[in-house]
Amino acid sequence: MESKFPKDFLWGGAVAANQCEGAYNEDGKGLSVQDVMPHGLRGGRTAAPTDDNLKLMGIDFYHRYKDDIKLFAEMGFKVFRTSVAWSRIFPNGDDEKPNEKGLEFYDRLFDECLKYNIKPLVTLSHYEPPLALAEKYGGWTDRRVISLFERFAVTVLKRYKDKVKYWLTFNEINAILKAPFMCGAIPDANLSPSELYSAMHHQLVASASVTKLCHEIIPDAKVGCMILGVTVYPLTPSPDDVLLTMLRDRETYQFAHIHARGEYPPYLLKYFERNNIRVDITEEDKKILKNTVDFISFSYYSSICESADKNSEKTGGNLSRGCINPYLKSSEWGWQIDPKGLRYTLTKLYDMFSLPLFIAENGLGAEDILIDGENGGKTVNDDYRIKYLNDHLVEVEKAIDDGIPVMGYTSWGCIDIVSASTAEMKKRYGYIYVDRNNDGSGSLARFRKKSFYWYKKVIETNGASLDRGTE
Repeated sequence: MESKFPKDFLWGGAVAANQCEGAYNEDGKGLSVQDVMPHGLRGGRTAAPTDDNLKLMGIDFYHRYKDDIKLFAEMGFKVFRTSVAWSRIFPNGDDEKPNEKGLEFYDRLFDECLKYNIKPLVTLSHYEPPLALAEKYGGWTDRRVISLFERFAVTVLKRYKDKVKYWLTFNEINAILKAPFMCGAIPDANLSPSELYSAMHHQLVASASVTKLCHEIIPDAKVGCMILGVTVYPLTPSPDDVLLTMLRDRETYQFAHIHARGEYPPYLLKYFERNNIRVDITEEDKKILKNTVDFISFSYYSSICESADKNSEKTGGNLSRGCINPYLKSSEWGWQIDPKGLRYTLTKLYDMFSLPLFIAENGLGAEDILIDGENGGKTVNDDYRIKYLNDHLVEVEKAIDDGIPVMGYTSWGCIDIVSASTAEMKKRYGYIYVDRNNDGSGSLARFRKKSFYWYKKVIETNGASLDRGTE
């Protein structure tokens, strides 16, 4: 079957600096919040880095990036999404001068991508704000952090303006409401709603400001927001379930609304008013928010259901859980597998905001088994991952055929990395197996999985090789 994907579709994969780089204290890098989160999102923080934090070494991408980029090139990547670790550039977040060795690392990394005609897609803040900002400012609750982020962004934008043309401001920016320390360097676990929403507002202002700065510094750049995509269905046709679904949707789409339309949606302002939430939205802030993004990117892994029945069985998930959909199967981690939900999400986002879309994260976390392969090598027969990715991409193609402009697709954890939720290695997403275990042991050797060759063919054929079944 002839592919419906556009000829310039950006095929690739995604990682985050804090989950792959390692080298947490090398070449002048300061500590990030991730360096004191040894057990991930749900494990709390420690006073200082501890030996059981796998992210301190990650997969040693900092020293092995050339070999890894070469593997991405072998698959045919057109784009590689990664992040710049703020604390590698400004170790404390508010330093007067940037760390040159940190800047040089990303010069080398981006040069290596461009050597293979792989376009970097760079996230400025991916769950890794400098720890010092938490300790000195209380993180994003302090308005002064806006200017500190602007200084970091300007430094990076000017340095890489000839190398990077695709930028994202904050990864899954809506997650700050659910994980304030990881997303916003906010150490106080007992925040008031006013403090939490003020931190959210400061990030939104910073995002819009940096969008403007990027367009000024790199006129041919494309800047996007990145939303934690939570596709929600009513569990039943009950009007109560439908209305709860609408309210749950708003928690997600209010962030896209602000980035795409340059203003707060009336329902969010009304929510502040009804709940006596005080957020200082100045006239200058309103002007800055008018600097809207060029595209909307989002993560999509699964869907959930909403119900007024509080006894409904719940799904697994990191930041967003809901009621189990009886029509769907689940992954090993309890995430429900819903390829059609991706088409639904693409359609809904485009109908609402009429901006090009980018799938910045999608993938299946699974406990892979390394086995003997050909010529004495090792591999993983991950047919389950191939099926998951294939079925989701088939739905992406249908959305494109419906007329929705989808720019690209970067599957999450294209090489095995340390998980964000639990800081372990056994939950793997990659096309490339990394020999590292939950106890920290392993050679760090890389092995191509079966999905490596499957994705290579998908890219080579621009999607024509996808298995569309009998449709």
